[in-house]
Amino acid sequence: MRTNRKTIAAGVGAAGLLGLGLYLAVPASAANPTPSPSRTAHAGKGDPGKGHPFRRARALRGVHGEATVRRKDGFHLATWQRGKITAVSSTGLTVRSDDGVSWTWTAGDKTRVRKNGEKSAIKALANGDQVLVAGERSGTTRTARLVRVPKPR
Repeated sequence: MRTNRKTIAAGVGAAGLLGLGLYLAVPASAANPTPSPSRTAHAGKGDPGKGHPFRRARALRGVHGEATVRRKDGFHLATWQRGKITAVSSTGLTVRSDDGVSWTWTAGDKTRVRKNGEKSAIKALANGDQVLVAGERSGTTRTARLVRVPKPR
């Protein structure tokens, strides 16, 4: 009977420590819901490659989001959005998500465009195209690294 009491006491103690940890951690993380990138922001180096969150963005069911990620050269603010193109130019595009959020993305030489499973270009995109855009945010500027128009079903 003593062994059971010791086991129960250890379990209650562990649960108490876990609860205390959550009690202290949750308010600290909720205090600043919009993280900002560090001063070692991305300067155009690297490519979203193996193991990078952009590769997994298409599996997400959400409509838009941001995450602070660590790379060899520091912290970066990775961002993605799923929605319809409302404006497109040679320098970027504006996408509106189903929840009404509109973000403008700049595009450059490093922006990869995939349309219907094949390589494409920004000029091949049109208003109304359903897209998944992934890139980085620095301040208020969102830079698209990947624009993907899914194959029609």
